[in-house]
Amino acid sequence: MKKSSILSDATLLANSAELLSLIATGAASSRATLLDASGLSRVTVTQRLNALLAAGLVRETERTLPSGGRPTRVLAIGENAGVILVANIGETHIHIAAMDLQPAIVSQLTIEVSSQADPDGTLERIHHAFSDLLSRADVADRLLFAISLSLPTPVDHKRGCVVGPSVLPKWDEFDIRGWLGRHYEAPVFVENDVNLMTICEHRQNFPHVEDMFFIKAGTGIGSGIVTGGKIFRGAQGAAGDIGHIQFTSDDPPLCRCGKLGCVEARAGGWAIARDLTARGFPAENARHVVQFVENNRPEAIMLVRRAGQTIGEVASDVVSILNPSLIVIGGTLAKAGEYLLSGVRELVYQRCLPLAIRELQIVLSDPQRDSALFGAAHLVLDDIFSRGNVDALIERFVKRSETARVV
Repeated sequence: MKKSSILSDATLLANSAELLSLIATGAASSRATLLDASGLSRVTVTQRLNALLAAGLVRETERTLPSGGRPTRVLAIGENAGVILVANIGETHIHIAAMDLQPAIVSQLTIEVSSQADPDGTLERIHHAFSDLLSRADVADRLLFAISLSLPTPVDHKRGCVVGPSVLPKWDEFDIRGWLGRHYEAPVFVENDVNLMTICEHRQNFPHVEDMFFIKAGTGIGSGIVTGGKIFRGAQGAAGDIGHIQFTSDDPPLCRCGKLGCVEARAGGWAIARDLTARGFPAENARHVVQFVENNRPEAIMLVRRAGQTIGEVASDVVSILNPSLIVIGGTLAKAGEYLLSGVRELVYQRCLPLAIRELQIVLSDPQRDSALFGAAHLVLDDIFSRGNVDALIERFVKRSETARVV
């Protein structure tokens, strides 16, 4: 192709950023709605849309919409136009995946890790795993759109680092974004795992709910808040830390954080495991607790119900303050089903005013193998296709395409 033709295509594609954002965000899903949303002429929309289609950034799906005449095909992002690298860092394992733009997992792997490991060594292992995934044939020719990390810690999302004491003691204030930025020419996102689980639950199962409260009941207890359809992080990213709200009592249990009487020390998976072990049923974590419940051990069932009541007590305060229309309970303990859910519902309905609970739904999350991974991908997609950032994405896409043509 002639150089002038390449430059012409690049200019047309660069001018198509607004249309790409409209399609990616769901603001427009057909040629007709693109015309209305963009305010551009039919000829201009056709030219720019054709450029996006030719580049593979947009595709026409098999679904159709009525248009008053011949049905028009629904437009969507071309899921194979790029790849997102995601990693969910846990206390003992890291789940790593290359994902398309749907998002769906293209390839994945899991590596063992210690929560006591230093961030340099852990990120080096993640970097090698990312390189492995990028070298595989199914993603080798795609543009790396972004990298997104999930951590089981408080995170300053704006700065891309862990803040304060956490289960990853050596990570406080470490520049994760800067470390990865030295190895990849792509945006890097860092977020708390519960917020990412919340984003996943909201985007995939309840996209039309404006105000939602997600509770992760696992080894620890945490929550995520959606208000006005967007995740709410608070001033320092610490919003939703219900696990360390303290209840006073005559004999408050000691929490992992060093305080007495925290919700987590009463209702977290590790706390229930502690109480089961004291009753003669050895357990170490939330998975063991669920196994005892599934085997119909009355001691485990009783403790899970009690944990549900504790979670319900703190959830009732949240309902009184935020007035969500939906509470979703996920995490490992959610696999205990109605034994946990009934305790939560009991306390919320008992303590809250009728107006706050009149239309409130309290449900269990659909179990997913790793919802934090999908939340990490959705976090990327929401950001890079936004009006303020889509131009930078197009610029990177054009640059890579021109380089590939020269080669």
